[in-house]
Amino acid sequence: MNTASNTSILIDAPAKLTLSLRVTGVREDGFHLIDAEMVTLNLVDKVRITPNEDGLSVDGPFGDGVATDSSNLVNRALALAGRRARVHIEKNIPSGGGLGGGSADAAAVLKWAGFTDLEAASRLGADIPFCMIGGRARVQGIGEVIDILPPVQRKITLVIPPFGVSTPAVYRAWDDLAKAGMNTTNDQNHLQQAALIVEPRLIEWHDKIAQACGQAPVLAGSGSTWWLDGAFLELAKDLPKATVVVTQTR
Repeated sequence: MNTASNTSILIDAPAKLTLSLRVTGVREDGFHLIDAEMVTLNLVDKVRITPNEDGLSVDGPFGDGVATDSSNLVNRALALAGRRARVHIEKNIPSGGGLGGGSADAAAVLKWAGFTDLEAASRLGADIPFCMIGGRARVQGIGEVIDILPPVQRKITLVIPPFGVSTPAVYRAWDDLAKAGMNTTNDQNHLQQAALIVEPRLIEWHDKIAQACGQAPVLAGSGSTWWLDGAFLELAKDLPKATVVVTQTR
């Protein structure tokens, strides 16, 4: 029978959207320095935490293929916080979609554990400190410097292709472009060009979206999600192989 010490709790883990992203340098330890504006979205994973037990399980619309071993950010977050728990995630945020799903789940665990060291959290993932705080913020350093900004309500359309993109691979491609002296900048997202190299199918999706709605989409972080300002529900009909989500900032 459960006691108060191991009664499970359910926590929302909201997605984040990077509205703008500049890569400003690389530290000697290999971590990339960023200057970004991030916002929290109403799209959430559901994280159930049962203290003093073990195990990680995942289901939900985007649960297939999510690793549940020691590489998962949730397990790494538990280790960082020095806590033990069984965690179940209902995955509504796509993995490899550039929406910080894994970071949001890890942040939920760290918040549950009462862990507040943003610098240590940033070493797990650059998005985790922001996900621990949420709202709207300017994010700098390797993700640990958070300056809260006033909230701005806006509708956002997410177009999620049927594949993900590896964030480490995109940063490696950005490094290669920078070393070659090539222009790696995009006005809104410095990682966009590198992501198109890592996953060329993104180019086709960009063009399909722009043709369907008359607005050029922006890549969410390292991809694979493309996003648009406003509500474009009709894209679900025009792009049947994609998952189209109309959401809003918190």
